[in-house]
Amino acid sequence: MALIEVRHLTKVFDLAESPFGGRRAGDVRAVDDVSLDIHQGETLGLVGESGSGKSTLGRLVLRLIEPTSGSVYFDGNDLLKANGSELRGLRRHMQIIFQDPFGSLDPRYRVEDVIAEPLTLHGEALSQDGRRLRVRELLVAVGMDESAMPRYAHEFSGGQRQRIGIARALALRPKFIVADEPVSALDVSVGAQIVNLLQQLQRDFGLTYLFISHSMPVVRYLSTRIAVMYRGKIVEIGTTEQITAEPQHEYTRKLLAATPEMAAS
Repeated sequence: MALIEVRHLTKVFDLAESPFGGRRAGDVRAVDDVSLDIHQGETLGLVGESGSGKSTLGRLVLRLIEPTSGSVYFDGNDLLKANGSELRGLRRHMQIIFQDPFGSLDPRYRVEDVIAEPLTLHGEALSQDGRRLRVRELLVAVGMDESAMPRYAHEFSGGQRQRIGIARALALRPKFIVADEPVSALDVSVGAQIVNLLQQLQRDFGLTYLFISHSMPVVRYLSTRIAVMYRGKIVEIGTTEQITAEPQHEYTRKLLAATPEMAAS
């Protein structure tokens, strides 16, 4: 069953107005008529070079930005028609892990408050002790412990910060997570640890992922199926085995040949 259904999704960004007569200098079609499904419990890897539209598509799926046209259904609900309390209710089931573990955590907050913030924003009825227990459980789930709770994000390494960000994304026990280049800011060995953690969390929490990356080896290791994006379009989609063993599009073959292997041990 498809948890996410995307149909003819398009996002056109207007370029800056021309200084000559106030005309538009043009526009950029960042996502161009994309249709795809993401099934319950799978990882759909979305791979392509920088500027191909991957992150824009991820944000459109979560309705963090509004599309120019098209539709997105989450668990049978029309996400683009939802508003107010309905949208708020749907959003607790959908979270994002950002690329930059240095910029995505508020430096003014202690780790306990960073992870608990979604609980507060969504009015989760927990006592202070209950909230602290949830935060401790989430830290353990991502390979950390309660000694992190009173500290600030800047006191941790990049890999640890990304673990904190993942714990925050799990706070509301979502069904679906967009992981937007979650290891690209990390060195290879730390990135491999984070990829393995995401795989373990998927099993433990029954998660569905849209995993966005420019690295075909990372996507190949983690994903059930792969969608290849080029200049705003999905040029190829199939099982990981199909895409890696018998790529049909020249751009897919280029990606397979260009990226060094990742040691995911």
